[in-house]
Amino acid sequence: MVLFRHIPFLKAVFFHSISAFGGPQGHLGLMMKTFVHQRRDVTKEELLDYNAFCQLLPGASSTQTLTLIGYKRGGVILAVLTLMIWILPACFLMGAFSFFLEYINQKTLKTDIFKFIQPMTVGFIAYAAIQSYKISVHNTITHVIMAVSAVATFFVFTSPWIFPLLLVLGGCVTNLSSKRIPQKEIPLKKIKWGNIWLFAIIFVVAGISSELARKNDWPHRKPLNLFENTYRFGSLVFGGGQVLIPMMYEQFVARPESQKLIKRNPHVLKVSKDDFYTGAGIVRAIPGPVFSVASFMGGTLMKDGGPTMQIFGCIIGSVAIFLPSALLVLFFFPIWHNMKKYATVYRALEGINAVVVGIIVAATFYMMKDAAVADWKSLFLNIIVLVGTWAFLSYSRLPSPVIVIICLAMGWVF
Repeated sequence: MVLFRHIPFLKAVFFHSISAFGGPQGHLGLMMKTFVHQRRDVTKEELLDYNAFCQLLPGASSTQTLTLIGYKRGGVILAVLTLMIWILPACFLMGAFSFFLEYINQKTLKTDIFKFIQPMTVGFIAYAAIQSYKISVHNTITHVIMAVSAVATFFVFTSPWIFPLLLVLGGCVTNLSSKRIPQKEIPLKKIKWGNIWLFAIIFVVAGISSELARKNDWPHRKPLNLFENTYRFGSLVFGGGQVLIPMMYEQFVARPESQKLIKRNPHVLKVSKDDFYTGAGIVRAIPGPVFSVASFMGGTLMKDGGPTMQIFGCIIGSVAIFLPSALLVLFFFPIWHNMKKYATVYRALEGINAVVVGIIVAATFYMMKDAAVADWKSLFLNIIVLVGTWAFLSYSRLPSPVIVIICLAMGWVF
């Protein structure tokens, strides 16, 4: 019965899931608008703390951040429900698209209805950057950290190591002075060791089972191999979807073309280049986490076994890619929380949050560059959408899903 009082929150999560375009940085702007300003589920400081912490972990950072908002409101059960509602629409859509590959091509993906999604996303990111700047950047050292992080991130945006490296360096720099942020006592959270044990056991068992299935050529080995591959991606990927997709390309497209590998493993999981690029394109045109591309890949890899196995493949891809993120964030967050009672860790947060602002600023300019077009009319409309999105978020009470609908309608009309 206690969960009934969280229904409005879960409803907000659902609407967030069907309107959140633009990857982790764009999602942060939406979370700021919905869960901070409109609903007040968390404060600005808490949201930035959650986001900074999740940037240090492998996995889907926006998914982990939203999971922590649910955890803060109602504990583990609400966190799990939040996770499921957040990923379900995107995973369902991506899984469904794997059944219609023959009807989808690159021309279809460029349908006009989505033409203003990218400048809209930049508007959301710009909103998140300005709001985060007001909270986290307030002295000389944080301005320097933000500027250096923004420049470094802009030039190596697609490198997976840049985010954790900058976060660690930012935390070290603000620890060079002992004058800022005194030691603070906070109530400790209980650490649930079962989460990390479950994560490790699944990782090891999946790896051993997949290798045994390959060596012994088990007849029903594909689901085991798919689960191991996808769970490994979810456990090791830093940097979000822009890193996950190249890793999947290497695993499912590039490696299977090796004659040496085919001789050793004739039933290797393989996706054609055209199918892979189709899935990678579609996931950018739908709301929700980019990691939902695993649902598409799972269905595509299992389609030879018939519709039932294809559905099973979509489910395996969805579960295996997000399970590590959930287990890791729910295990490490209490540790992160408890460590804040130490002045060293608490001071590090100042630098870490400044780095996060720099990353968001870099994402704004990086995606603004991609939104630029040669056609002056389209460029003008893109600027209108970008500025209009930011203005609506900053100065109106218009819900985020309504802004998304307006931008989709503009793509249809113009």
